[in-house]
Amino acid sequence: MTYPLDPALFSDAMKMDPTRAGFGRGLKAAGEANEAVVALCADLTESTQMHLFRDAFPKRFVEMGIAEQNLVTVASGMARAGKIPFTSSYAAFSPGRNWEQIRTTVSLNNMPVKIVGSHAGIFTGKDGATHQMLEDIALMRVLPNMVVIAPGDAIEAEKATKAIAENGLPSYIRLAREKTPVFSLDESPFEIGKAYVLKEGTDVALMGTGTMTYQLLVAAKVLAENGINAEVVHVPTIKPLDEETILASAKKTGRVITAEEAQIAGGFGSAIAELLSDKLPMPVKRFGMQDRFGESGDPKDLFEAFGLTGEQIAASVKEWCETTHQYHQ
Repeated sequence: MTYPLDPALFSDAMKMDPTRAGFGRGLKAAGEANEAVVALCADLTESTQMHLFRDAFPKRFVEMGIAEQNLVTVASGMARAGKIPFTSSYAAFSPGRNWEQIRTTVSLNNMPVKIVGSHAGIFTGKDGATHQMLEDIALMRVLPNMVVIAPGDAIEAEKATKAIAENGLPSYIRLAREKTPVFSLDESPFEIGKAYVLKEGTDVALMGTGTMTYQLLVAAKVLAENGINAEVVHVPTIKPLDEETILASAKKTGRVITAEEAQIAGGFGSAIAELLSDKLPMPVKRFGMQDRFGESGDPKDLFEAFGLTGEQIAASVKEWCETTHQYHQ
């Protein structure tokens, strides 16, 4: 499937927009399309961009206050009554604080509650380790029935929000606070459960989710300058994985890199490694947070400190490719 990229990619004209802003626009659009859509927030309405829905549909918005456990429990009851509830808070608090309620009232009962974890990852910046939620992918993908999505940019966040409003399943969407590069276009495809090859390659497959896909596009550009033809695969849906696309790319390249702005233990990279160990064992190297918490600082500085910039990934991948043979059946 063709995936058009923004022509301004890598240029000074490249657009920047927070994924949380895309969610806000998508939620308002979902509310316009279906009056069953309702919204509940834990006292962070503007921060999570839910105010766009609140202002448009005040009678379908509930401010729950700082009560994240109640937030998802009430949402589950509303889902049982036929509504399509979206809940929003910082990811550190939802699912961070209320995971048991999500497990018991949403996942176990298979209620179509949409859990929006904003301010996830190290793009939360100066708020520091307490608010830089890095464990949410691991927490949410382990839950039966739960769909897990990490949009790559604001345009995709808007599409993903509208998509989960219609999927009839418990769903988690992961959003960043700060502006991030917009690499996709309005016409770029998005479908729950699909991964997309953004750049064809033969030497190594770079598989990213969320904000890290852009960094892998940068890494592929740097690697090409060093004679390594890297394939870039964008995986916005972490659960369910697009096994067909992922396995095809892995089979073609024989080596796989994963990248996520989260703990690599139990996260996106683990999901890819699990799939490959079952279906197509081969060398895998994971980039992400290496069993440590974040720190307070400018996001750009933090990405450099944790070795997650495209240039740093490229240097590490180049060295890895020089010592790691491609696997072919």
